[in-house]
Amino acid sequence: MYLGSQLFTDSEYEQRLVRVRELMDRQGLSAIIVTDPANIFYLIGYNAWSFYTPQMLFVPIDGDMVFFAREMDAHGAHRTTWLPDEQIVGYPESYVHRPHLHPFDWVAWALRQRFLIAPASKGSVGLEMDSHFFSPKAYRALYNAIPEWKLVDNFELVNWVRSVKSDAEIQLMRQAGMVCSEAMRAAIDTIDVGVRQCDAAAAISQAQITGTDEFGGDYPAIVPMMPTGAAADTPHLTWHQGTFAEEAVVIELTGAHKRYHCPLARTVSLGKPSKDLDYVANATAEGLNNVLDVIRPGVATRELASTWNWTLAKYGLEKPSRLGYSIGIGYPPDWGERTISIRTEDESVLETNMTFHIVCGMWMDDYGFELSESVRVSPTGVETFTSFPRELIRK
Repeated sequence: MYLGSQLFTDSEYEQRLVRVRELMDRQGLSAIIVTDPANIFYLIGYNAWSFYTPQMLFVPIDGDMVFFAREMDAHGAHRTTWLPDEQIVGYPESYVHRPHLHPFDWVAWALRQRFLIAPASKGSVGLEMDSHFFSPKAYRALYNAIPEWKLVDNFELVNWVRSVKSDAEIQLMRQAGMVCSEAMRAAIDTIDVGVRQCDAAAAISQAQITGTDEFGGDYPAIVPMMPTGAAADTPHLTWHQGTFAEEAVVIELTGAHKRYHCPLARTVSLGKPSKDLDYVANATAEGLNNVLDVIRPGVATRELASTWNWTLAKYGLEKPSRLGYSIGIGYPPDWGERTISIRTEDESVLETNMTFHIVCGMWMDDYGFELSESVRVSPTGVETFTSFPRELIRK
């Protein structure tokens, strides 16, 4: 059980599986193979740093799920998952990191021994083709070992089920937001002229893991990012051992609690900001506030993007990249859910308890500014998970 107790009720786990199977039926899938650690966690609660070796959750349209992992990890899987021991299977250590073998060669035979191949052959078998942890070699192993199956992309089926959170999940995200606030305070307090970037990163990391007195932090799916000075025109840089000068520092970090993530970005100006940075900061803050005012159930995500684009246009600015994305459970290397993106081409419609990271990042030439919020779509509008001022922070 997760940290000594089951994280969600039996009923909630049952409803998650029901929703997954409803989508499977609509897609004509007799089974799906889940390899994304966030999706595995969502369905069975399993939580360990074992995703660097192949593992999968076999989910049939009817019957019991079966979790396959490396033998040493399967042995202790009961520490975090509610699955009965007979539904947890470990593949032999001799299959780990072998050039001519793959663990799914063994898993395919184990599925056959359990008489699970033929029932799943009645329809297609859905794979997480865009999962970070489903390799071409894993696909080849299944394709060669189970010729009866028609293997297809399930198009992030479980991820889409995750996009609308339960009230219990929202509470965990609020707690992650509290952890995030502590991490951002540590960042703003530590970053200053003459301070080493690595020391600022260390202070952030300590705050992320310490959390609050009531809610301890979890390891984040992404490390703190701190594009600095001219390099702030590039969004995903981390840190080095050099010191901060009188320059702008973009901080993007997250709070994580029981695998739920609430990211946040702010920009700190060490010394007087340039006129260009000040101008972009004001435009960005106005745009973010306008977007938050639009959020409510029933609104199309493209309306959020349009609101943002129109605000920037008043200032003669534009942002080619998406404005945000769905968030929730996170494992390295990403805290996004890989489903809804806030852009004018997206057809999704907001629902209560959807959660997003609204990222107002402006990456210009030789400088940048980022301002973001993690939010929940509430029944009447929007709830933000943190409460930092939406402005350029000056030190």
